Amino acid sequence: MTIIPINAHDYIAAPKSRFKLSERPTRVDIFANKKQAKDSIKADAKLIRGLAHKLYAGNKRSLLIVLQGMDTSGKDGTISAIFSRTPPLNLHVASFKAPSKVELAHDYLWRVHNVCPAKGQITVFNRSHYEDVLVVKVRKFAPVKKINKRYRQINDFEQHLSENGTTILKFMLNISHEVQGQRLAERLEEPHKHWKFNPGDLEDRLLWPKFMKAYQIMADRTSTKHAPWHIIPSDQRATRNAIITSIVRQTLEGMRPEYPDPGYRPGDFVIG
Repeated sequence: MTIIPINAHDYIAAPKSRFKLSERPTRVDIFANKKQAKDSIKADAKLIRGLAHKLYAGNKRSLLIVLQGMDTSGKDGTISAIFSRTPPLNLHVASFKAPSKVELAHDYLWRVHNVCPAKGQITVFNRSHYEDVLVVKVRKFAPVKKINKRYRQINDFEQHLSENGTTILKFMLNISHEVQGQRLAERLEEPHKHWKFNPGDLEDRLLWPKFMKAYQIMADRTSTKHAPWHIIPSDQRATRNAIITSIVRQTLEGMRPEYPDPGYRPGDFVIG
């Protein structure tokens, strides 16, 4: 099995780099075929299983994975691929939909901080606090002045998490307008995907240019040294999953989780 090395830096929107989202590819041909991409996913997912268990046992650090992208960009499929071999012992997925009355009574980050990972845990945000500078911005659910303050507030919030033991990985799943149209059609054509179809997705599709502009500003303002954005080509499902799974594996390895020393040895006590 030949595993193609993935360089995470190839996908980072470097802080203050003036990158252009429109120039980032939505597909890349780094694998010979789909099988090679899937083999890469399997190999990395197997390693992630062991690393996640060490993270749990060590109980010192945590990992937060943020997935943002337009509808059909593949957030659910990505989560399934990364953790296909990982037991749910210390794995959590949090989704963020329209806020409830209780959530609206608090600041917009309150519900987010509530589900951030504890020590030893891995949490995946399927959508996230960035909805408050994306759909809220495009749909004009809040005043412009209030939204503009949120970029700094989010950076401060993520820096706080980082300084207190949480490693943050942020992925923007970069899908093309054409492929999104194909995938929306699939949701009407394939019975097992009917439940995913939401008429509101069609309304957002009509606002594509405004959403892309909002994503550009989001990455410009919130890609930081402690939590940079990774812009992931997402037109090809297997390639997308392989790239992200590799970056998650590399990140966990860099965190160097270890099983704790219990402080005892077999000769320290007698059994029986």
